[in-house]
Amino acid sequence: MRHAQASFLAENYDVLSPIGEAQSRLLGKYWAARNLRFDRVCAGPRVRHIDTVKLVREAYELGGLGFPEVQIVPEFDEYPAEAVMKRGLPLLLEVDPQVRELHAAFLCSAHPDEQRTRFQRLFEVVVAEWAHGVLRLDDVETWREFCSRVNAGFDQFLCAGNRGERTAIVTSGGPTAVALQRALEISPKQTLLSSWMVRNSSWSEFLYSAKRFSLSSFNAHGHITEPSHLTYR
Repeated sequence: MRHAQASFLAENYDVLSPIGEAQSRLLGKYWAARNLRFDRVCAGPRVRHIDTVKLVREAYELGGLGFPEVQIVPEFDEYPAEAVMKRGLPLLLEVDPQVRELHAAFLCSAHPDEQRTRFQRLFEVVVAEWAHGVLRLDDVETWREFCSRVNAGFDQFLCAGNRGERTAIVTSGGPTAVALQRALEISPKQTLLSSWMVRNSSWSEFLYSAKRFSLSSFNAHGHITEPSHLTYR
């Protein structure tokens, strides 16, 4: 599952917003009401990952259900988006008219919804340049290295379990898209595009064994009924 909504444009992004906290509790309540039990659970290393699963677990406990201890797996961290934007955006502003136009539009945004929309357009262009190898940043993980890291996490975590178990991985949109690529063998470009489709607190289901990793469902969010809680950022 992807973490719940973090604090977009705040000083510290890596903190759940009030909507994110509500999304997490709703998800825990939704799963617990359906008696969905897990044998093992892990989370990426970010605060937004850990706090999301913490609130899900609290909802289970309120429902009288057990929930496994959460293992932190660094390999399920997101790709280095903040470093790419911080270091890559100034470089592209010097040479790319489209980036300059998108950046200017973002700076002129007044309403939060407008800010999110315009930032996402700018973000997608900058990150795509990095992911496709056009924007090269020293000492910043490449897209290929990111995918390799996440797949190593899958190999390590999934292979450590037992036949017939149900596991949960709380992570970000990027690793979720890598899981989709692992199952469907889609292109790197389509993998990146898919990462931007993943809603906050949504979950995707895969069937796996030593020789199998298959998609069952993608980007489910049955716990969300309020339109304002359907967020991407």
